Amino acid sequence: MTASLLRTTLALLFLGLFGVPEATISCRNEEGDAVDWFTFYKLPKRQNEESRRTGLEYLYLDSTTRSWRKSKQLMNSTRSVLGRTLEQLYEAYASKNNNTAYLMYNDGVPKSVNYSRKYGHSKVPEEGYDYPPTGRRNGQTGICVTFKYNQYEAIDSQLLICNPNIYSCSIPATFQQELVHMAQLCARSNSSETPARHLATLQSAQGQNFLHFAKSDSFIDDIFAAWMAQQLKTHLLTETWQRKRQELLSNCSLPYHVYNVKAIKISGQSYFSSYQDHAKWCISQKGTKNRWTCIGDLNRSPYQAFRSGGFICTQNQHIYQAFQRLVLYYENCN
Repeated sequence: MTASLLRTTLALLFLGLFGVPEATISCRNEEGDAVDWFTFYKLPKRQNEESRRTGLEYLYLDSTTRSWRKSKQLMNSTRSVLGRTLEQLYEAYASKNNNTAYLMYNDGVPKSVNYSRKYGHSKVPEEGYDYPPTGRRNGQTGICVTFKYNQYEAIDSQLLICNPNIYSCSIPATFQQELVHMAQLCARSNSSETPARHLATLQSAQGQNFLHFAKSDSFIDDIFAAWMAQQLKTHLLTETWQRKRQELLSNCSLPYHVYNVKAIKISGQSYFSSYQDHAKWCISQKGTKNRWTCIGDLNRSPYQAFRSGGFICTQNQHIYQAFQRLVLYYENCN
């Protein structure tokens, strides 16, 4: 699982904490029970004085439920879904167990004031679980998927393309023959030439199918319009950080269109705009045959075309319906 926390997005794309086949590492819910997958939406902090929203509340959906529910915990709690899941990483780190491997990476190393536009976004605090104050202001999304070990050779190749800036890792000798790229990344050694992009089919531990789109910084284009929409054969509604003067307009120039979501509704009269949202996700336009949901770590921005990263996509109907109900309105093409 790659975890993304802090400046821009929170996207759990792989289970980057993994063990030998008999290990029981898994995504975990707030009770600490194993689940096949979960997704969440951390809500932005309200700026008005009347609101009690702290920027740590989140919506939650997993493989045992059918729709969003408001979390009982705050995101900075060790009993949150991230806290429960990442606890396995910290336990493995403390035990120095050779049956467990992990990778932790970040475009800006924790406690550093600098970050690089070159690397993938994903990140985790190194010393135990916490959620930084800088992550409270804006909305963020994430997905965790539990994979069996037989999926990790494919993940190994995808991770190389995503170009992670790894700052803490452990790939014991048990894994190095099969997970060549992870071992190279961990050792910070030069690897073979990286493909510009690659699409992988992955299957969760309980048989849920996923597609993973990975692009390197040599694929210089909008991943949504140039690749994902055309590959999935569906018009996409995209929710990414709509930073002023740094966004791409909705695109209808290709067979399958990409439309920018402009506002997210939570419940009743509660909503927020894309300017308050660092989430990065997209769904098929309502009424289309192919109903996809994708969660990842790239914005629709001219600058993001030069960044490595990717999206994990699913046709799970409950995930699609949960995200579809969040769309308040989107921007048509001019």
